[in-house]
Amino acid sequence: MMNKTANTTQADVAASELSVNAALRLRKHADYQRVYGSSRKQFSKQMSFFYSLRPAEGPDGKVRRSDTTGPRIGLTVGKVMGKAVDRNRIKRRMRECIRRHAGLITAPVDVILHPRKIVLELEFAQLEREVAQVFKLIQTMISKDAAAGISPVIHQNDKYQKAKPQKDVPQKTKPQKRAPSKASQPESSQPV
Repeated sequence: MMNKTANTTQADVAASELSVNAALRLRKHADYQRVYGSSRKQFSKQMSFFYSLRPAEGPDGKVRRSDTTGPRIGLTVGKVMGKAVDRNRIKRRMRECIRRHAGLITAPVDVILHPRKIVLELEFAQLEREVAQVFKLIQTMISKDAAAGISPVIHQNDKYQKAKPQKDVPQKTKPQKRAPSKASQPESSQPV
């Protein structure tokens, strides 16, 4: 009986870990597009990443309800990374690193990680250090922006930001082709 109770508690712990991982995931396409549109691509040694604070209000002006107050993290592993077996292995390794180090980010931020193919052969400890370094960097940048009074949510490409009138910028026009001058036209042969 004692063994059965121990198995039940282990199952409960495993289920709670799954729910924590589910809460950490960035899932919706619109959220991915918002992060891509409102941030610039950042680079580290083994991956590139995007991050953006979650806005408090949606595009309709209503207060957003979020399931999590902390970070949400998404992975993008394209077909260029190899066959499905390789891509899935990359995602499994990255998810485990994310699970271990997500606590380093305390702000309500959405992060998208783009690992490189080298992640397949990289030692797991080194991959963990890399993910931890990226998360620390994101937390530091958010803290600096908050201390300076800069809101990293509002960017020029953010579709949730109210449109600002643009300055009148003269548009470049293509030079028009000139009609050939009479001197350069070939003489036509006319009977005299």
